[in-house]
Amino acid sequence: MIVDRPVMLGVSGGIACYKACSIVRQLVEAGATVDVVMTASATEFVRPVTFEALSGRTVLRSLWQPDEALAHIRLGRESDLIILAPATANLLARAACGIADDLLTAILLAAETQVLAAPAMNDAMYAHPTTAANIETLEGRGWHFVGPATGPLAEGPSDKPGRMSEPEEIVAHATRLLRAPASALQGKRVLVTAGPTREHIDPVRTISNPSSGKMGFSVAEAAFTRGADVILVSGPSQLKTPVGVDAVRVESTLEMLEVVRAQLPDVDVLVMAAAPADYLPGSTADHKLPRTDGRITLELEPTPDILESTATRRSSNCVTIGFALESEPGLERARAKLERKQLDLIVLNWATQADAGFESDTNRTTFITRRTVTELPLLPKQEVAERLLDAIEEML
Repeated sequence: MIVDRPVMLGVSGGIACYKACSIVRQLVEAGATVDVVMTASATEFVRPVTFEALSGRTVLRSLWQPDEALAHIRLGRESDLIILAPATANLLARAACGIADDLLTAILLAAETQVLAAPAMNDAMYAHPTTAANIETLEGRGWHFVGPATGPLAEGPSDKPGRMSEPEEIVAHATRLLRAPASALQGKRVLVTAGPTREHIDPVRTISNPSSGKMGFSVAEAAFTRGADVILVSGPSQLKTPVGVDAVRVESTLEMLEVVRAQLPDVDVLVMAAAPADYLPGSTADHKLPRTDGRITLELEPTPDILESTATRRSSNCVTIGFALESEPGLERARAKLERKQLDLIVLNWATQADAGFESDTNRTTFITRRTVTELPLLPKQEVAERLLDAIEEML
């Protein structure tokens, strides 16, 4: 996703320094080239050799470092993004005032690139008017901020902001800043549905399916990193809401339908990756039905077809994607759904193939439009999501 992108991580002296190690590892695993710059205080918390082992590159610490006389100019110009994590109150104050008394602040003063800061400090320090004014000043210069979060601090429990955001959140925002400028999805509003729905027979028994939501969650996560504003409407799922995504949790098909309809007027892209239940009981008991020794018969009624019902409500410019889980003859059925539901593309995957479909981390899919059929090999669902968003960007 960010292969060969040059990123600089500035580490200042706070207890959250240990989290910066995970940030470097995640960036490197995503393909970025990471230079780490540490303040003198930061080296009291984590030794430079740790970051050198994780990044594979020499850690810079001083304006007087041998053979790096112009490091503050080079890194400020060559880096596609500067991340500051942790960004202490002291670092933010010096940066806001334009002080350049060490290598890191000199880089920030000479930088010609975007900056993402992750504040980390005592909650009282973060709440101080001076810190608020410094952050406002830096935001006025185009800096981006992630966090801080609430949670335990070095000195004990706290219910106020001050704790540095988790590495996964910081990396997600960094990836968004690196990818969004080149994406047709930047600034677009994307609605994704995911997971199953449940239709209650009684308070403890439901009709549902094994959908985990992994495909829809992967699409939502990838769309955020491309700069989209993402709404995720999910049925029951154990998955964690992706960073930056506005999630609405529902249970029944009707609830999902109502949320989709409410959001639809402002949507540029609609990706219906959910697997809503196709039937619901004709009546629902308000108490647990007793178990019987013999058979019971349920009368089932069809649930509303969410995607088909949105056809007349979508804007003419809304790119609409459907999913079809089929067995043979799947291609013909998927094409019929494409036409009937007025879709721009439908993703066909197979109910009977190993390592694909529900609950799997991988999927074997075919992208079908009115003019093309593109069969993909078995891929991780995150990669299927990226391929799908590539196709959506072409449509946009």
